[in-house]
Amino acid sequence: MKRSGLPEGDRCGTLRPAVAQSIVPENPTDSENLPTWPGNRACGWFGSIHPLTPPNRPHNSLYVVSHAGALVTRYDKRYLSHTGLSYLYTTGNAPLVFEVDGIRFGTALCTETDFPEVFAQYERMDVDCVLISIMVDDTARAALAQAHATLHNYWVGYSVPAQFGATAPATGVAPGGRQLARCHPGTRPGLAIADIDPTSQDSDIDIALRHARPWRRTARAGLYDLHIVAADPRGDVRTRL
Repeated sequence: MKRSGLPEGDRCGTLRPAVAQSIVPENPTDSENLPTWPGNRACGWFGSIHPLTPPNRPHNSLYVVSHAGALVTRYDKRYLSHTGLSYLYTTGNAPLVFEVDGIRFGTALCTETDFPEVFAQYERMDVDCVLISIMVDDTARAALAQAHATLHNYWVGYSVPAQFGATAPATGVAPGGRQLARCHPGTRPGLAIADIDPTSQDSDIDIALRHARPWRRTARAGLYDLHIVAADPRGDVRTRL
């Protein structure tokens, strides 16, 4: 299975395709309605502007294409920056999950990295990997992307244009937070290639997928409610040792 991803806005004229760095990688979606590709097929995704009917502003979008080059689906950025919301774009209104060879992918764009609820929702939708396309050189945002892989125990692909890769280049992160592949820092085009294997026996991936992720789901589902002790004076009074 082959996948290739280009960053936010790649086909809208804000950068030349040749200067991209790429990473390959509550309302659950009905799996029968997911865009899917069977049998070791290639797919790709790239950022662009999606025009709407005038006078509506366009979406800031991520297109997903099949192995045959056909457009299969589109993600529209939901959490816009102040400038994007005020002057440039129309807000998207739904997450996107698509499936290739049984691997479930979610998508996010640039500033959405700053919104934990985006990544928590994809965890609930049972994705294996979230693909983040970025249009900025920001070490803090790259660190956040790695943190989402750690917190939610899925793979994360972090894709940037090469001219914004001097300090935070394209990276592939494993469940649990380990970097699997990383482009060389700088402004040259590059590829970061990483395996996405849910059957991996690597100790950190095994712990993340088969222990940490199920446990955290259990913990969030009310595990601790029956263990709360109420009306205990030693617990209720907080000004006494």
